[in-house]
Amino acid sequence: MANAAQIVAAFRDVAATKSLTPEDMNDLVKDGILAGLARIYGPNVQAEIDIDEDSGEFDIVVLRRVVSEVEDPSSEISLEEARWDDSTFEVGDVMEIPVAFAEFGRNAVMAVKQRILQRIREGERERIRDEFTGQVGELLSGEVQQSERGKLVVMLNRSKDADAIIPWKEQNPRERFRQGDPIRAVLKKVEESPKGPRLILSRADPLFVEALFHLEVPEIHQGIVEIRESAREVGGRTKIAVSSRDESIDPVGACVGLKGSRVQAVVSELGGERIDIVPWHPDPEVFARRALAPARVAKVVSDPARNVITAIVDEDQLSLAIGRNGQNVRLASQLIGWQIDLYGSREWLERGAELSLFRGGEDQYETSDFPLDELELPETTLAALSAAGYDTFLQIIDLERGDFLKIPDIDEAAADRLLQVIDELTVVEGEAVVDGETVAEDGPATLDFQGEPPSFVSDVDEDGEDAGEPGSEAGGEDDGEDED
Repeated sequence: MANAAQIVAAFRDVAATKSLTPEDMNDLVKDGILAGLARIYGPNVQAEIDIDEDSGEFDIVVLRRVVSEVEDPSSEISLEEARWDDSTFEVGDVMEIPVAFAEFGRNAVMAVKQRILQRIREGERERIRDEFTGQVGELLSGEVQQSERGKLVVMLNRSKDADAIIPWKEQNPRERFRQGDPIRAVLKKVEESPKGPRLILSRADPLFVEALFHLEVPEIHQGIVEIRESAREVGGRTKIAVSSRDESIDPVGACVGLKGSRVQAVVSELGGERIDIVPWHPDPEVFARRALAPARVAKVVSDPARNVITAIVDEDQLSLAIGRNGQNVRLASQLIGWQIDLYGSREWLERGAELSLFRGGEDQYETSDFPLDELELPETTLAALSAAGYDTFLQIIDLERGDFLKIPDIDEAAADRLLQVIDELTVVEGEAVVDGETVAEDGPATLDFQGEPPSFVSDVDEDGEDAGEPGSEAGGEDDGEDED
């Protein structure tokens, strides 16, 4: 049987591979020897164990209390038996019994080994748990060890002993990996298993795309540009919304890179998956316009009570807005966190919507109401209208000259002035052009403001941006008009 020094040297070699300090290893060896003594003397054995750092020899002393009647043989000894060794022992004294490691039998040596290996495994599991629990969402690299019932077993570069897998549902179905292939994935979660902590990696989660951009875009790594939202259908398309803390830095341009170098690096890692990068906005309506890129949206109407956005697009933009199998509008809805109801202009008109909801050609129209006191009218006229119950512009829009003359204190000059104001601010449309086709209006005339809107009418596009393509797109082939 190997001597104690050889055994300690062997255990220290093991400790070196597990990144344990000499002090930690000494504690493990002492704990192991105590387990071996428990196999010899009993579970409650008490001992003093010293290890010579230079020679590696053990100094083991078992402590047993002298009692008149033994109840626990593992820690007690009778007075009679103690006096066989030394007649001066009295009840309550502690007898020290030296033990040589060479006296350990096979079972005791196995107990020492098992205890030390168990403690090493527990320490390794605790280290992995502490190291990776706070790193969910970070990119990890490694090597594929094997493919087991659809899941990939990965040996990580930073921790060879970590149990890391990529389940089938967290893989890209368009990708195939073999044993020995290098692989990168994002840490999705750390779960407990009977064998200790298990790292669940993913190449299908939106976090994987975010982690790749974090690697490729220095501005994201520095915290200047932030990925606010992301939505993904693995293997098909990803949308991300970005914002910048520095007004001088364009978040979309930073993610795209010079000649698209940064986004193309991400697309390459994803196997050609398309990526839409749009600027984030706190207003759901503006955000919805941008999220539906590359389609141009004519009008959006929000319902905050139900978290529903109604988006209207021209007919030539409808297939682009929907995307292949509804992918574009579905991802846009996930990106903004609101339900998006998408309509083409023709369908919206058939539902009875007003033409004023559309933004077509060079003119911008917006229907709105406002107080009469914002108009340039005499105080006496305003007072007369108010006394008759007319306080807003839409309340007098349909009144004729005779209706005004019936109002007390409204004379012919005042009535003519009111009709002139109404003519200046409105246009009665008998027809309108939508997508190049003339559409007749069968209902009542609508109120539209022409040219430059007066100060009380808000701009249609609140953020002052053009309603064209709001973001950037990379990867794959152009959707074009073939998306139904």
